[in-house]
Amino acid sequence: MERANDSTFTGFILLGFSDKPHLETALFVVILIIYLLSFVGNGTIILLSIMDSHLHTPMYFFLSNLSFMDLCLTTCTIPQTLVNFKGKDKTITYGGCVAQLFIASGLGGVECVLLSVMAYDRYAAVCHPLRYTVIMYPQLCLQLVVTAWLGSFGNSVVQTALTMSLPLCGKNHVDHFFCEIPVMLKLACTSTSINEAELFAIGLFFLVVPLSLILLSYGHIAHAVLKIKSAQGRWKAFGTCSSHLLVVVIFFGTLISMYLQTPSRYSQDVNKSIALFYTFVTPLLNPLIYTLRNKEVKEALRRLVGRAIDSRES
Repeated sequence: MERANDSTFTGFILLGFSDKPHLETALFVVILIIYLLSFVGNGTIILLSIMDSHLHTPMYFFLSNLSFMDLCLTTCTIPQTLVNFKGKDKTITYGGCVAQLFIASGLGGVECVLLSVMAYDRYAAVCHPLRYTVIMYPQLCLQLVVTAWLGSFGNSVVQTALTMSLPLCGKNHVDHFFCEIPVMLKLACTSTSINEAELFAIGLFFLVVPLSLILLSYGHIAHAVLKIKSAQGRWKAFGTCSSHLLVVVIFFGTLISMYLQTPSRYSQDVNKSIALFYTFVTPLLNPLIYTLRNKEVKEALRRLVGRAIDSRES
């Protein structure tokens, strides 16, 4: 975006919930607690995936990448939000806004691709258990993750450049708590129809295509599970996939409601509420869902704590 015409332009003002000042103190406390819990939860998953040899599998390799992505997303947005909630100065520098826009957009794409890759991993584990290690070999897992990160951030470079090249005409009040593409488009003083169409097309690619692949994978999984004669076997197969499916529903539900509509039709209050859930609550829910419903992670945590206690006693 072209900067304001005067030379005193220093950045943007994030309005956040300044029209509801009674909410800001409560939100500050809640978001700070969520951030700390999310940091501990996702950090624990990453630590366990690295240190426990029992978790050196494709599933936990992808899960640790998802946790790292969540850590990056919360660290990109929450500290600035807390500063703005607590203090009177609600500004963010031009460079800081660009960085937020680029990182948040890229990480959203990474999660979309990672969740579809994780669905394929569950499909291979349930439908082809004897060939699982052949299908999901380490080099393929690494290639899939690298493709997710490079492809998503490559797209983010383009999205950020197109958004920030639009003329501002002196507008610098962002009616949000962080810099996000649809909100920044509303600041432009020129037609954004091309940008909106391009954003919608990218949204289809990064949301609808991965979601379709996920549904296809789970369709095959459901078909395979129904063929299992043992009720215990069916529950075990269902248990390996239910956590991932719950994360998919939460994540894609929030993003589709945010991005598969034109920015001109956004209700800012609704959009801010959805963004709060996506950027703050979802990164907390992911480790809770995966750890509370996963015996392997619980056992790995017990082993890690046990080793820590033994090392102190010795």
